[in-house]
Amino acid sequence: MRILLVEDDEALGEGIRVALKPEHYTVDWARDGASALHALTHEDFGLAILDLGLPRMDGLEVLRRLRAAANPIPVLVLTARDATADRIAGLDAGADDYLVKPFDVDELKARIRALLRRSVNRAQPALHYRDVSLDPVAQQVSYRGQPVALQRKEFLLLHELLAQPGRVLTRDRLQQVLYGWDEEAESNALEVHIHHLRKKLFPELIRTVRGVGYLVDKA
Repeated sequence: MRILLVEDDEALGEGIRVALKPEHYTVDWARDGASALHALTHEDFGLAILDLGLPRMDGLEVLRRLRAAANPIPVLVLTARDATADRIAGLDAGADDYLVKPFDVDELKARIRALLRRSVNRAQPALHYRDVSLDPVAQQVSYRGQPVALQRKEFLLLHELLAQPGRVLTRDRLQQVLYGWDEEAESNALEVHIHHLRKKLFPELIRTVRGVGYLVDKA
């Protein structure tokens, strides 16, 4: 799952990014409202964590523009503005949840899980392909009824492929899902993850389209 964190406080932003990294999330980080709006308009994210007091464009304006463009991404507002009027303004602008600073990291994680659970359950609670099952909420994978232990990037890669059967996903698209903006990937890293998934599940699961990318055939 790819998350956009929008926060101009460097220490807080880094702390959130580090805290979320072990949770099977790829976290990209925007430091101002204009950059956030551009990223949310042109790239795919599963959720946004949005501060309100941002340079270049206020978080409420980012939120209003997202909803005016019918962008349904779940948005968790994370802000120091704790007055009731501020909460109402954020929710009325289209926020799905509102958490006031300072906050407990475990509560932040729980709220993210709740938002993703509601978002996923509206579409598809689990992904099934042949004998493979992937639960995006519990973040568990099984093959022929037996649990399969996947590394974080393996899980992200499998989820992206299973969610779009029959569609060829380019190397650039998959690397964006796995590594985000700030991580460097070795030249053969994607191939290594594909190899591990084929070995842990079954070899025919992921098909290579030479010169383009990879896909899971329609069942």
